[in-house]
Amino acid sequence: MIRFGTGGWRGQLCDEVTFPNIRKVAHTISATIKENPDYGVKSPDYQAWLGSGKRSPVPVVVVGYDTRFLSEDFAHEVAAVFASDGVKTLLASSDIPTPAVGAVVTARKAAAGIMITASQSPAAYSGVKLMPFWGGAATPAVTEDIERRIELLGSHVIKTMPLDRSLRESWIETSDFRVPYFKQLSSLLDLPAIKKARLRVAVDAMFGSARNFLRPFLESLGVEVVGLHERRDVLFGGRAPEPGPEALSELIRVVGAKKLHLGLAVDGDGDRFGIVDAGGEYIPANEVLALALEHLVANRGMRGKVARSVMTSHFVDAVAKSHGLDARETPVGFKFIGDLLRTGAYVLGGEESAGLSIRGHVPDKDGLLACLLMLELVACERRPLAAVRERLFKRVGTFCDARRDFPVSRPREMQELEERLRLRPPLDLAGSSVWRIDQSDGFKFILRDGSWLGLRSSGSDQVFRMYAEAHDAKRLAALVAAGKNMLQGRF
Repeated sequence: MIRFGTGGWRGQLCDEVTFPNIRKVAHTISATIKENPDYGVKSPDYQAWLGSGKRSPVPVVVVGYDTRFLSEDFAHEVAAVFASDGVKTLLASSDIPTPAVGAVVTARKAAAGIMITASQSPAAYSGVKLMPFWGGAATPAVTEDIERRIELLGSHVIKTMPLDRSLRESWIETSDFRVPYFKQLSSLLDLPAIKKARLRVAVDAMFGSARNFLRPFLESLGVEVVGLHERRDVLFGGRAPEPGPEALSELIRVVGAKKLHLGLAVDGDGDRFGIVDAGGEYIPANEVLALALEHLVANRGMRGKVARSVMTSHFVDAVAKSHGLDARETPVGFKFIGDLLRTGAYVLGGEESAGLSIRGHVPDKDGLLACLLMLELVACERRPLAAVRERLFKRVGTFCDARRDFPVSRPREMQELEERLRLRPPLDLAGSSVWRIDQSDGFKFILRDGSWLGLRSSGSDQVFRMYAEAHDAKRLAALVAAGKNMLQGRF
């Protein structure tokens, strides 16, 4: 069964992600693009997006792919289905970050973008991410329509057009997407400040599809770059391409040993970030969001609301409040944040799983942009990120947070725990009374002192996630212990 989670459809290669299933997904997406009156080419929003002038009667879709095994082959298969269905494909000429696909969608005013990727998941996984014409993640209404269409297909055989014919008849056009993406990134940055600072950084591509994007862009700005893990490796060096502190041990070592200003990393498809400060200190994603907001408001003079997901630190809320800005909470999944960014009223949107975007960019997370904003912050402040963070703590208070993942052997375990929490939720945690329980996405127990504990099942992995935040390390440890007890049924 093909189901779209918080970041698209993904599954194990050769089991769920197969050529027949890729063809089914491509065919249903082409049908949605052509037929759906709310999200397809017939929708008023898309027609308004196109603007006046001559319009092509043939829908155009941008297709990209990451460095995983068979990604390029799957991308070509998608293009072959689209050609058979009467949809033109702008196909990336090499592996490409997901946010670059979104940028090309908006630059070319395409009907949609498709990315073959499983993002930060292990090498055994692949999948498909859909970006409608706004260049961000598809909303639940779009993906639910696709899921229904796939179910109706049954065992229907999907037709494809031979490559030689599709090229001869111009159904497929290959292109290097770096130029429009680099142009978009440049429009969002203070380039003179970055060039003037003459910073020295290390970049870890994690064997992923940012390998030909982040370092070249930085070098074009006069930044001295040490590149790590830039060759294609479909096994990602034997570990999942997720830029957490354990996976970035070499980057941390290089930054400290070479006395660099920063270490910058992105995940397998470039939509998540990992930041290492001068001296080799890993900066958690929650802190990066707060630092980015402080920079955009204090150094760049930007104003607007802030959006964050429900399990993301309230640190960014405190920074927003200190500047007289409002913060809004969304369910987990950047598609909900992206919906708000599309309004133009929000200066920044972010989530604790290292997702960030800003006003004026595609309404989807972009790890490269996050890295560049931290670089720009250091260039403007002329001090390490940790120094800026400590200044913020003095102004808005200290925030300590933690996240733990607990694998489950069978889905029923998660369902049983969720049922117990709904029927008999704890009213006291770690010695403090529960002030409010938010069940908009999982369970978030907010205590009277402002600390909180969150529990939710993952939308993409068979794990239960626990989140906690407090104003000091001792209180945080007590909340984490209480959360472990709850996951073990002791409440």
